[in-house]
This record gives sequence, C-alpha cells and structure tokens, in this order.
Amino acid sequence: MQKLTWVLWRERELLEALLYRLEVEELIMASGRTRWLANASRDVDEAVAALRELEVLRAVAANEAAELAGLGPDASLGDLIAVADEPWTGILVEHRDQFLRLTDEIARVAQTNRALIVAGLRATQDTLLGLDRSGTTYTAGGAVDTGAARSAVLDRSL
Repeated sequence: MQKLTWVLWRERELLEALLYRLEVEELIMASGRTRWLANASRDVDEAVAALRELEVLRAVAANEAAELAGLGPDASLGDLIAVADEPWTGILVEHRDQFLRLTDEIARVAQTNRALIVAGLRATQDTLLGLDRSGTTYTAGGAVDTGAARSAVLDRSL
C-alpha cells in the first residue's frame, strides 16, 4: 500500500502541475498576447506526457496493492478503500477526493481553453475573409455571394 500511496502523491503533484500549466495557457490566450503560447502549449503537453508515464507505475502499484488485499488485479481505488485498514483508508480517501477535485478543475480550464482557441480561429478566419478583395462569401442558402468589392489595408509588420 505504501508504494501505491507514493505513486498517488506523485500523480497528484503532476495533476497540480497540469492544472497550473493549463491556467497559464488560458491567461496567455485570454490576454491576446500570444508570444508565449507555443511555450505554454508545450508545457501542457509535457505535463500530460509525464502523467501518461506515471499511469503505468500506478497500474502496477495498484495491482500489487490489490493482490495483497485479496482483490482482483483491476481493482478500483474505491475497492482498495473498502478493504484497507487505517491509516491507509484515510490516505486513499484523501487521494480519491483530490483526484476528483483536480480532474474537475482541469476539465473546466481545458474547456475554457478550447473555447478561447475556437474564438481565436474564428477571429483569424474573419480577418482572412476580410482580406479577400473580391468579397466572396456564402449566403445562408450556400450559394456564392461575391458582394461588393472593397479595399483592405494589411499591416505587414505583424
């Protein structure tokens, strides 16, 4: 059980790091100052990769703990909590509660980040459509609407 709790502590630390990195990514996108967005995205990817690597260790440690407790090899954390003695019961319950809290927060921030990405893509598409001097778009019925010709100014210093 001790090995499992060590792995669970490490997983919690990595989930906290992922949440932090997702929030940094969110702040960068929300600010509109995207200079560091590629770095923030890379940091998120690295945190996810570290979590994936730790999943293997957690699965091994959980299977060992389940075997020692007389459970099947794919016992859940809830199953282990049900058969564990103190102090392990309390420790495992705390880990489970924190995992639920962290995964809920991570899902919320990830959803916000997806919304920011979609908004950025739409703004980019709108800008690119505005640069098209022909004014070609589509009508609600799907037909091509060339519209009136218009001029556009493009700041190439960006």
